[in-house]
Amino acid sequence: MLTPDLLSQAVETLRRGGVIALPTETVYGLAANAEDELAVRRVFAIKGRPATHPLIVHVARAEELSSWARRVPEEARRLAAAFWPGPLTLVLPRSARATDAVTGGQDTVALRVPDHPVALAVLDALGGGVAAPSANRFGRVSPTTAEHVRVDLGDEVDLLLDGGPCTVGVESTIVDLSSGAPAVLRPGGLAVEEIERVLGRAVPVRTSATVRVSGSLASHYAPRAGVVLAEPSDVASRVEALRAQGRSVGVLGPPTIALPPDVPRYDVPEDPAGAARLLYMRLREADQRGHDVLVACLPRAEGLGIAVRDRLARAAAPRPPGA
Repeated sequence: MLTPDLLSQAVETLRRGGVIALPTETVYGLAANAEDELAVRRVFAIKGRPATHPLIVHVARAEELSSWARRVPEEARRLAAAFWPGPLTLVLPRSARATDAVTGGQDTVALRVPDHPVALAVLDALGGGVAAPSANRFGRVSPTTAEHVRVDLGDEVDLLLDGGPCTVGVESTIVDLSSGAPAVLRPGGLAVEEIERVLGRAVPVRTSATVRVSGSLASHYAPRAGVVLAEPSDVASRVEALRAQGRSVGVLGPPTIALPPDVPRYDVPEDPAGAARLLYMRLREADQRGHDVLVACLPRAEGLGIAVRDRLARAAAPRPPGA
C-alpha cells in the first residue's frame, strides 16, 4: 500500500538523485529522475547496463508527449489515446528535454504512461518523468514481484515500493514512429493486432533496426539454466534426449503437455496472455531448482504469444562471455 508518507519519501528520493524500484503493470522498474544525468547513470551502474542502451521515460499522462518529443505524429497521438496508460512505448524524435543519458546518444526518445496506480501516483507527484528499465541485472530475467527485486538488487536501491505482482508480466510493446511508417521494434504486453486495429494498417515487427531500444539484444531475459526451445509436439523427445546426456532438465509449458512424472515442470497457461503473465516467475522458479537445461514450449505466434516467443528466443540465444 502506498501511504502518503511513502509517496513523499519516493518523490524526495527521486528529486535528490536517488534510485527507487517501483511496480508497473509490465515488470518492476528501476527508476531515476529522467532529467538528472547522474541519477540515470547510477541506474546503468546498478544494472550493469551498457551506457549506449537507451532507457524508456515513463510519464504520468499523454499530454506530456510534446515536452519530451519535438515532433508527435498523428498516429502516435491515436495510439496514446487508445492504449495509455498501458504497455505501449512510443519512439519519437527527442526534444531538448531528453538527455543523451536517457537516449543512448540517439536522436530519439522512448516514452510511455504505465498502467499502475503506484507508478502513476509517483509520476504525478514528481511532476516529471522517470527513466525506468527493469529492476534486475542486465540481461537476466525481469522482476514481476517486489521480492524478485530484493533478491536481484538488495540494498543497492534506495527505496522499493511493493505494488504486488505485475498483471501483464512482460515488458511493453515498443513502436517506432520517429520517421516514416510505424514499426514494432519489440513485441510486448500489447498485441500487434491491437495496434494495427487502431491504425488501420499493417505494422511490421522489426526486431533488427537502426534505432536502438530496450530489450533488443540477441541474448536477454536469460535464466541461469540453458534454454532449449521446442514446439508442443517436440517437447517430450527433447527432454528424453537431454536426459540421456545426463542433464538435469525441467519443462516450461502448459499443463496439457504429456511428460514422465519425474520431470519437473513449470506450468504456464495455454492462452498467450496467461503465459506472458507467469513467464518470468516460472523462469525464476526453475532457476531455484538448479536445472542444467529448461525445455521451453513455444506458444502460438499470435497476440501476446509473439512477445512470449520473443523473450524465450532471447533467453535461448548464445550468451556473451561471462554471462
